[in-house]
Parts: sequence; C-alpha cells; structure tokens
Amino acid sequence: MKKKFNFTKATPWLSAIGLFVLWELIVRIFNIPPYVLPTPSESIIVGWQFHEAIWMHAVHTLYTTLAGFAIAVVFGVVLGALVGSSRAIYDAANPLLVGFNSVPKVALVPVLVMWFGIGTVPAIITAFLISFFPIVVNVATGLATLEPELRDVLRSLGATRRDILVKVGFPRAMPYFFASLKVAITLAFVGSVISETVASNVGVGYLMLSASSKFNMPLVFAGLLVIAVMGIAMYEIFNVIERRSTKWANRGNQNT
Repeated sequence: MKKKFNFTKATPWLSAIGLFVLWELIVRIFNIPPYVLPTPSESIIVGWQFHEAIWMHAVHTLYTTLAGFAIAVVFGVVLGALVGSSRAIYDAANPLLVGFNSVPKVALVPVLVMWFGIGTVPAIITAFLISFFPIVVNVATGLATLEPELRDVLRSLGATRRDILVKVGFPRAMPYFFASLKVAITLAFVGSVISETVASNVGVGYLMLSASSKFNMPLVFAGLLVIAVMGIAMYEIFNVIERRSTKWANRGNQNT
C-alpha cells in the first residue's frame, strides 16, 4: 500500500527550497556581484571548501550557546517560580527585569571583556543574558494563571503552598515553559555570535567577521547558514520534547 504524500510535513522543506531558488534567481538576473550578495549555491560550495574550519567554529559556538542556555534555564525557572508565586516579588522584580532586558546586550560585551577577557566566558554570559528573560516571563505567567478558586479548593483539602506550586502550578506551567525554551535557544545563538564577533578568536561569529574583512561574502553567508541550521535543529528538538511532554495541553490541536 502506497503512503499518502503529507503536504503539511513537506511544507517547511518546500518553503526553504523556494526561498533558495528565489535568492539564486534574483542574484543571477540582476547580476549582483558576489562581494555584495552571493548566491546560495556559491555559499554552499565555499562552505564545503572550508568545512573543516566551519565545523571547528560551529562546535565552539554550539558549546557556548548551550552552556549559556543551560544557565538561563536554571536561573529562569527559579526566578520565574519566585515571581509567579509571590505578588510582592513580582512587584519588586518586574521593573528591574524589564529595564535590564531593554539594555542592548551588545553594549555589555565590552564590559564582560574587561571583567573576563577575550574568549569563551563572555560568549556564554552574553548567551545567558539574552535568553533568560523569556523563560522567566513564561514560567511566571504559567504559575500566575492558576485560578484562585482552584487554590482555595486545594487549601481546603489540606494542600500547602508548596504542594500547590509543585503538584499543580508547575505542571500547568509546562506549556509556557517549553514555549519559552524554543524562543530562548534561538536568542542564545544570537548572544553567543554577537560576543564572538566582538570579543573572541574562535566561533562562527569570529569566522564571519574574519571573512567579511577579506570581502569573502560567500563564506560569511555560509556561516549564517550554519547558524540558521543549528538554530532550527535545536528549536525542533525542543518542539518534539514539548509535544511529547504536554500532549494533554495540545489535544485539541493534534491532527487526525
């Protein structure tokens, strides 16, 4: 029996192929020079030519991104739990969090370099600083959506504040938590690459900066494509984990 073609699952691949074809046609039709905008085929070819160097830099970028992201998850969950479970803590922390998140993180990189020197540490910290905020907000929102009536019922049955938070609040906040992870991991890549372009001698950001100084735009775009692929891969990993961990919250959205 032949399998029926699933157009929905093929849509992301078709859209990506369509984007690359359109990009290729625009560059060739308008005869745009490679040092301004290379074709995707040129970027892929150059990426393969420098695949060993790209692999080394990509592994380092992935390491710094995941390290900063892991710290952001721990910090974000703890702070989000405190903010979401206490009105007093929310009132005290909310203006500080909003103000800190409004500061461009690239402006903090020179400060981090002064404190920790050029290298891996500023990249990890930048990835953490730029990615923890959505986790805090979503976890706090998930906990705050617990109905007061449900709290009253649970307390009347003898549940303590800790029981309500651990056994009811956190499970209810899981869809919010996983949604924040998908946003935070992409932001973590932004943070690590920003730091690598400013204060590092290794990583995809450093590779792109070095290539741009030599007007090697195909290599720059090859680095951008590598970052995009890593970001999509990590996003999809958390998307799969979310679907399997929170099926109860997505029953009405599942395809038949």
